Amino acid sequence: MTPGARLQAAIDILSTIGSSRQPADRVFDGWARGSRFAGSKDRAAVGELVFTVLRHRAELATALGSEEPRLLVLGAVSMIDGAGPAAAMALADGARHAPAPLEHEEAAALRKATLPGADAPAHIRLNYPEWLHAEFEQAFGPRLETEMSALMGRAPTDLRVNALKGNRDDLLALLAEEKVEVEPTPHAPLGVRLKARANIQGLGAFRDGMIELQDEGSQLACLLAAAKPGEQIVDLCAGGGGKALAMAAMMGNRGQIHACDTDRRRLGRLMPRAQRAGARNIQTRFIKPELLPGDADTDLADLEARMDCVLVDAPCSGTGAWRRNPDARWRLTQDVLESYRATQAEVLARGARAVRPGGRLVYVTCSLLPCENESQIDAFLKARPDFELADWDGFWPEGVVPPPAPSGGALRLTPASTGTDGFFIAILTRKG
Repeated sequence: MTPGARLQAAIDILSTIGSSRQPADRVFDGWARGSRFAGSKDRAAVGELVFTVLRHRAELATALGSEEPRLLVLGAVSMIDGAGPAAAMALADGARHAPAPLEHEEAAALRKATLPGADAPAHIRLNYPEWLHAEFEQAFGPRLETEMSALMGRAPTDLRVNALKGNRDDLLALLAEEKVEVEPTPHAPLGVRLKARANIQGLGAFRDGMIELQDEGSQLACLLAAAKPGEQIVDLCAGGGGKALAMAAMMGNRGQIHACDTDRRRLGRLMPRAQRAGARNIQTRFIKPELLPGDADTDLADLEARMDCVLVDAPCSGTGAWRRNPDARWRLTQDVLESYRATQAEVLARGARAVRPGGRLVYVTCSLLPCENESQIDAFLKARPDFELADWDGFWPEGVVPPPAPSGGALRLTPASTGTDGFFIAILTRKG
């Protein structure tokens, strides 16, 4: 593909994202599958353009006075990549597969455009919806600039070593033989971080079940679930089962994990993964998506007050994963956020019923918003005085260096503070 053709492809993809409201990665993958003429370098270049625009959309739209994909892409080339307006406009020359030349007004807008300066509102400079500003300010206070700047970066690719099949030193040696550049993650004892791109699913270690793709923050959340051999555990919002697999390895296949979800399709992916990983203590259970207050929970009735641990990996805004899904910051609405909050309250109440006296309820989100985190815990504890918030560091494994975070209460992980995706982990113990 020519540079102009790559530019037009990025414009087309962004136009589809805007009109369909589909996640950007799904739209991009659809384009890549349907564009056999695009080589790996073409796909990488087009993807870079698309996701640069999504990360910097507020800045670019403000600078250009437009949200048209065509002008945003050219603005990204000019201002973010630093090519300048003349070089950017030269790519839109009307050649085959390239964009048509700019209209007079478009060219004028591009020539005079400059990225917003330090005096611009934070939500524009740091590229997030204005209506979320109060939430982020409450979460981060004077660290707002640092934390939100980190959310605009690119997330690393992390792997978790499956302790049922090996250890980290063995994996590091194995990957070195396969010329895969990796390093140990800073905090997770079984984590490995890619230093360069690699075809993970093509590796023998992946096919043999020795590794799983899992962000370091998610690995730390699993550590705090403190799963032990012989325990009975519910993974209430199991999805594809990444956390269930991690806990199965922590338990050494002894005890039982009841992996539950309201989505049969997602839940169906778990057992093939478990077989590959050698995890034999997981069973799946489909549960109804809605439970009205006061209704008997027939789906989990046989587990009531019997579980040592219930992990609630709650549906949420995903603000902590904006580095991976930069378009998600623009797709989130107030109505969607409210629906997440309602679901979070429901799954917390539902999970609490299964916890035995002396057991623990572990609430996890990949959100940075207090309304989905601290506020949910406060409301839950008011409704359930038989639970109390435990200090996260009291559940941290002995001999493992903890992440740099304040001790006591719940744990918040962020790209700026821990180099992970954003996570909130609260451990609630039921009084015996």
